[in-house]
Amino acid sequence: MDPRPVSARRRFLAQAAAAGALGLAGRVSAQAGDAWPARPVKVICNFPAGSSPDALVRAVSQPLQQALGQPVVIDNRAGASGMIGADLVAKAPADGYTLLMTAGSTITTNPHVFAKMPFDPAKDLVPVAALARLNLFLVARGDFPANDVRGFLAHLKKNPGKVTYGSAGNATGLHLAGEMLKSQAGVHVVHVPYRGASLALQDLLAGQIDFYFDPGIALGHAKAGKLKLLAIAAPQRSAQYPELPTLHEAGLKGFDAGTTHGLYAPGGTPAAVVERLNREVNAALALAGVQAQIANLAADPTPMTPAQFAAVMREDSRRYGAVIRERGITAA
Repeated sequence: MDPRPVSARRRFLAQAAAAGALGLAGRVSAQAGDAWPARPVKVICNFPAGSSPDALVRAVSQPLQQALGQPVVIDNRAGASGMIGADLVAKAPADGYTLLMTAGSTITTNPHVFAKMPFDPAKDLVPVAALARLNLFLVARGDFPANDVRGFLAHLKKNPGKVTYGSAGNATGLHLAGEMLKSQAGVHVVHVPYRGASLALQDLLAGQIDFYFDPGIALGHAKAGKLKLLAIAAPQRSAQYPELPTLHEAGLKGFDAGTTHGLYAPGGTPAAVVERLNREVNAALALAGVQAQIANLAADPTPMTPAQFAAVMREDSRRYGAVIRERGITAA
């Protein structure tokens, strides 16, 4: 007979059972990761075909498909600032077969500008893998009366209320960047919202507005001499444009209007599945062909763990939330 008291024996047996359960859960989780996927994986992109999130997910879809041994199907569900597609994933089964590819704004900006959202990004979506950091570039019309960023800022200060900047619409990243500039530089410029960055670019080329923060679509025009590329709105210089100064260097300390695009899964998705996806996406980001496609967007690959990805998004949300509150920005 076991010489230990009955209470001690019960405690020992309970601890042994708990340890066994944890070990079994770990084995089941590992097996779930190994067995997944057993059928095609759908990635809902909550922005239209041809957008930067769409281009990024298509860049990694083929190597991801090869690694998983199952088709990776991309389904574009744009609308409502990305919330239509994101809501579909947030409410999908948490089995790893429905994922979200989104721009960072869905996670970092929307919760601060919409009074009510159909889902909670912090609870209903799990960060899986960061694909790339998309930076914005300060671009002025071709005949703007300044040829460098310091001269540009000096011109804004000398002409309060006389300079206009365009954006892709209220509360978009381009709008936030403009408001960040106004706040940090202490200048007054007039915001002109458009229905998309391409429309703002058209008016910039036509000289109807003076400048805007470009997501990469104006760089070819700048190379052709039709526009003036003045700075990058990021803490570090761009690998593709190493000669281009940052706004931080021009005196706007810590200026960062970038956003990280990435993959998410429904809340509650097994950790083993998230880890497998993260590993395979990071492997795809190391491929030369994928890196070339990302470079075409004037972006940089951002391989990181899910925890690192979540931390980056929390910091972006904190920074943009502060700007939105300070400037009284709404989606209307």
